[in-house]
Amino acid sequence: MSGKLDGKVAVITGGSTGIGLATAEKFVAEGAYVFITGRRQAELDQAVKLIGKNVTAVQSDVVKLEDLDKLYQIVAREKGKIDIIVANAGIGRLVPTAEATPDHFDQIFNINVRGVFFTVQKALKLLADGGSIVLIASNAQYKGIPGFAVYSATKAALRSFARTWAAEFKDRSIRVNTLSPGPIDTPIFESVGLPADQVEAIKQSFASQVPLGRMGRPEEMANAALFLASSDSSFTTGSDLVADGGMSQI
Repeated sequence: MSGKLDGKVAVITGGSTGIGLATAEKFVAEGAYVFITGRRQAELDQAVKLIGKNVTAVQSDVVKLEDLDKLYQIVAREKGKIDIIVANAGIGRLVPTAEATPDHFDQIFNINVRGVFFTVQKALKLLADGGSIVLIASNAQYKGIPGFAVYSATKAALRSFARTWAAEFKDRSIRVNTLSPGPIDTPIFESVGLPADQVEAIKQSFASQVPLGRMGRPEEMANAALFLASSDSSFTTGSDLVADGGMSQI
């Protein structure tokens, strides 16, 4: 049985855990060959074992331009093209504006914005005409969430990138869209720098704000990413697919 991504080559940054890993699994199941990146080799090794086939893991930090160059050299050598980019690598930190330091600001923007920009820019020579770029944003760009001023701004920047790139790349029929998840139960919550009990309280607080009454699952975001990456969304570009259980919409 043929898949929706048969013969396609995808690059997924931050593909070793959470939404990125679920998306990699879904893409491979739909016939794609996937390159996943991450900063931690042990997590990449575990992801490769879980995905099982048609996957190459490349230890890479999106902030380091030499790492991106290495990534695309490997892709060029092994497959010679890219059909799909999922720019998923990102971090979040819950820090009130009054307490935010320049280091906090720079770290979040470097990974979430600068990293995405150069992930896409450096892929353009390999990206096939008719390809699809999916930027993983967040519904935080639409919400005023205390403590997420910097994070939310980075995700709004990705929404802007999608509009501009959709216009810039239209002559090559390259589609560019954002996917804006709501609160998804992934390891990113463990990275916000709070004790476990506070993390659990945050999860419960977010779930209570979702009209569907729960947090989302990584597999649900993978299904949404598949829609944007595949020909199912062939007439969609410059758009934002919000998948947040209604949190920002109702």
